[in-house]
Amino acid sequence: MINFTDTQKIGVGFAAFGTTFIFLGIILFFDKGLLAIGNILFLAGLAFVAGLERSFRFFFQRHKWKGSGAFFGGILTVLLGWPLIGMCIELYGFVVLFSGFFPVAINFLRRMPVIGMLLNLPFISAYVDRMSGDSKMNV
Repeated sequence: MINFTDTQKIGVGFAAFGTTFIFLGIILFFDKGLLAIGNILFLAGLAFVAGLERSFRFFFQRHKWKGSGAFFGGILTVLLGWPLIGMCIELYGFVVLFSGFFPVAINFLRRMPVIGMLLNLPFISAYVDRMSGDSKMNV
């Protein structure tokens, strides 16, 4: 079993509340207050879980500047009062930052009982294969 420090437990709580606030902000027609609170809580949770130095190193690697700039620019745009535009910019930054993690996440989801069955349906599997980088042409 993995032992978490108290700081990491607080970080998980912040990240969970941040995700919840972002979800509610989107559901409630891009409410800028909820989105702003969600973004701040999510970033605080990430810093508490991974640590400030590791978080800083992750976001400010040379090959991730484009994604980090879009992600933080989207957060700033939400905080300035344009939630729809800010969330679009933030989503782009999130995809660029975590695109290397998507194949791992998709392969993990394929091994789960119900979700794996859904991801292997004919029309969905072609799209998911493209997202995960799998190619069945290589025989």
